[in-house]
Amino acid sequence: MSLHYTALVTLLSVLLQIWIVVLVGQARAKYGVKAPAIIGNEDFERTLRVQANTVESLLMFLPALWLCAIYLGDCWAAGGGLLWLLGRVLYVLGYRREAKQRELGFTVSAVAIVALVLAGGYGLLRALMA
Repeated sequence: MSLHYTALVTLLSVLLQIWIVVLVGQARAKYGVKAPAIIGNEDFERTLRVQANTVESLLMFLPALWLCAIYLGDCWAAGGGLLWLLGRVLYVLGYRREAKQRELGFTVSAVAIVALVLAGGYGLLRALMA
């Protein structure tokens, strides 16, 4: 079984997280928020929330992605993973502009996680009944 596409999506999700970490560092410098402070400037705080929320989302996304890949297929998982990545990028770009603009990205990435969980769960149940 080849899982190359799922592995690629996993790599892209790590690169996304690295990009967000860089954005937080840049925001700290730009707004003068010295570590370990996490408050002080609204623009910095939104960028930091993007990082925290993406880490929280990754904890659900990665297991769901790999369960779907193993039990349903590489292409299905990678497709859901690309949808999650798109949602997260929209989330980053929107939330950094204004808190209200995070909703589309959040919704897209949440739908992707739910789809991956349902697909992976279906595939697992199918395998258990075989």
